[in-house]
Amino acid sequence: MSLLEDLQWRGIVYQQTDEEAIKNTLNDQKISLYCGVDPTADSMHIGHLLPFLTLRRFQNEGHRPIVLVGGATGLIGDPSGKSEERKLQTLEMVQHNVSCIKNQLENIFDFESENGAIMVNNYDWAGSMDIVTFLRDFGKHVGVNYMLAKDTISSRLETGISFTEFTYTILQAMDFYHLYKNHDCKMQIGGSDQWGNITTGLELIRKMMPEGAKAYGLTIPLVTKADGTKFGKTESGAIWLDPEKTTPYEFYQFWINTADADVIKYLKFFTFLTREAIEELEEAVAAEPHLRKAQKALAEEMTRLIHGEDSLQQAIKISAALFSGDVKSLSAAEIKQGFKDVPSYEHNGEAEMNIIDLLIDAKIAPSKRQAREDVTNGAVSINGERVTDTAYTLSDKDRIDGQFTIVRRGKKKYFLIKY
Repeated sequence: MSLLEDLQWRGIVYQQTDEEAIKNTLNDQKISLYCGVDPTADSMHIGHLLPFLTLRRFQNEGHRPIVLVGGATGLIGDPSGKSEERKLQTLEMVQHNVSCIKNQLENIFDFESENGAIMVNNYDWAGSMDIVTFLRDFGKHVGVNYMLAKDTISSRLETGISFTEFTYTILQAMDFYHLYKNHDCKMQIGGSDQWGNITTGLELIRKMMPEGAKAYGLTIPLVTKADGTKFGKTESGAIWLDPEKTTPYEFYQFWINTADADVIKYLKFFTFLTREAIEELEEAVAAEPHLRKAQKALAEEMTRLIHGEDSLQQAIKISAALFSGDVKSLSAAEIKQGFKDVPSYEHNGEAEMNIIDLLIDAKIAPSKRQAREDVTNGAVSINGERVTDTAYTLSDKDRIDGQFTIVRRGKKKYFLIKY
């Protein structure tokens, strides 16, 4: 399959500005193309991944990716997909976010090879531009009626849109023009909500570059879940790429909990597995869904890509320990990941503590009578070992790395004692 055929098989292509010309261009030459992200936070989340992973597919086929972080556009705010104005960030906040996001993008792209990625920041060319230059050199080429016809703007006319966000599409168009002129960038790719911004860029290139200038746009569908709920969200919030915000274990668990109805689509979208490998996993979902082979492959591919092999192995180890109950094999660092959201109790660590007193003080059992009953019935485990003696006293040997004791009540209720 050609690259474009592979993208279409994966369901990644939503809109193209000129399908035939794009196909011929990709068949005939290696091009530079770009995708951008605005630094609205100090980390990307998995909702940002698909356009950049698509850009990486182009790099794998010999094309040169240009990765743009919007230090200037991030100061303005993209009205796409928003029903009200974004809260403006300070320059310091945006610059901090830019540096964080750059680090994450470096994990996705190859910057060293012959077609190594180029990373750019649009603040470098837009940040120092004065208003007169902006209006004369760029604003003159984009008609108000043309902008009002854009969905991202027309949808906001009822609720209101500031001149700041109204001009966002021109700023992004300037990026495409700048990259076309200075890096021979022939294509922009982005999410389906970026179609209006991409076509404005093409309009600028058409009007400002010599006759015959050719550039293209390609958009990617919105990622959805079969049950209608929003992709990339959990009860605890967004799934971030920053391991401090979403631990590699949580990241792994998100993918491994993918529904059967979604898993093949996500394998096509997000992984670099071959068509043959994905079709084999599709057969496994149909024949042996209980083995969750496709989910395991998805979780492993994604965790390895974003967090590396060591973090993947750690996530697998934590998952196995929690499933089997053999938690004493975990290190303190692994416990911090795997038990991040379980109820915890701070113990002063000075004195040994009777098991019944601990269950009461840590609010694991509602009463001493219930605590005794739980222990004698074998419902309480300390670091994976069942305790049935109500006189049992916890000591230093029950502290993993001197920092934690894991208490389990029943089959699934975990509690973390911190020292």
